[in-house]
Amino acid sequence: MYKRKIKEDLDCGLYVTMKIFGAKWKPCIIDAIARGAKRPSEIHKQITSTSPRVLDMQLRELLDFGVVARTIQSGYPLYVEYHLTPFGESMLPVLAQMAQWGETHKEFVKQRNELVLGGLQGNSASASPDTEKHLRRGDVEMVSVC
Repeated sequence: MYKRKIKEDLDCGLYVTMKIFGAKWKPCIIDAIARGAKRPSEIHKQITSTSPRVLDMQLRELLDFGVVARTIQSGYPLYVEYHLTPFGESMLPVLAQMAQWGETHKEFVKQRNELVLGGLQGNSASASPDTEKHLRRGDVEMVSVC
């Protein structure tokens, strides 16, 4: 069994949050289940960018942390359904905030992504004045979280 070499700091709220949300598809899986997808195939139809193997691994981690619960439906064929636990439902406001932040800043991220990709392809694109405005640290209040 794997044993961590560095002790986890589970006294830090941000670290605890990242322990659950820290994988690439976990927030999307939680959202898909909250929107009504129950079976792994239904979840995969909503999150087409991931492989079924990765989806199963991250569902297992969410199951291990008590975010989702699994029920095995009898009948032929047997199948599995997932639903959010009360603990998982408590994460929905956090996901809503993340989605709202993403909607607010998606144009900025798209512009930066184009700059990065353009730089990788040898293009010398420059940021627009509106984009540069967001880069100044003075616009953001920094908060110590851990």
